[in-house]
Amino acid sequence: MSATKPDQSHVALFTKGHPFEREPFFALFDGLAGVEYTHVEQPAARCLFAPEHAGLFDAFVLYDMPGIEFHPDRAPDFSAPPESFVRDFHTLIERGFGFVFLHHAIAGWPALPAYGETIGGRFSYLPGTFKGQPVPDSGYRHGVTHQVVRVAEHPVTEGIPDQFTITDELYLYDVAEADVTPLLASTYPFTDEHFYSAAKVVLEQKMFSNEGWSHPPGSALIGWCRELGPTRLVYLQCGDDPVAYANPHFQRLLTNAIHWVSNR
Repeated sequence: MSATKPDQSHVALFTKGHPFEREPFFALFDGLAGVEYTHVEQPAARCLFAPEHAGLFDAFVLYDMPGIEFHPDRAPDFSAPPESFVRDFHTLIERGFGFVFLHHAIAGWPALPAYGETIGGRFSYLPGTFKGQPVPDSGYRHGVTHQVVRVAEHPVTEGIPDQFTITDELYLYDVAEADVTPLLASTYPFTDEHFYSAAKVVLEQKMFSNEGWSHPPGSALIGWCRELGPTRLVYLQCGDDPVAYANPHFQRLLTNAIHWVSNR
């Protein structure tokens, strides 16, 4: 645990692996009440998973997407993390470290099944497996103006209206709904005709295409939490671009999530 004031949370903020607009993103974190952050890019961020280094912080906020190397002319490579990272990650979970996973972080480390299972969901760039079951590649849709419904009273949703509007990217992905505590759901239809295939992008360089692609109806959950023993974890699907960063309800959700996972 870091030596921050009781009403502050000092977090390590991880990025890299997926593009984002840096200036408005860091302006978002500069404005979060009671949150201090240290920004670290991958792969250097992996070193902070060692318990002796992680103890400098109250929690990790992950806006990264490690373990994927994209190529312009062929399928991406999925690499497994070092054994030391896997060991340290499990140790942090056992010791009660806090994690907030944001937006595309749910696609990180696709070669490590336990990573997505710990988060509670997985965005898949290629057909694969989730929790031992075969799954198709996931879907995405940018710039969707949709209604978010608060589905639980929880410290993460404190101060959030029962329903609010946000314009953001949405995912048609796999969620282990039985393993998570639902916090937020979208009223947008999570069916394949409303999304585009991720595999079409990385295999055929076809953006905004769902031709010949099918995906079962997906989960409407876009925010949840988990308590794994002493560890608190939150996933928020919100946060693709500056329009979403500027949404005051997303800002409040992010602030609440950081303080909740830090208070362990």
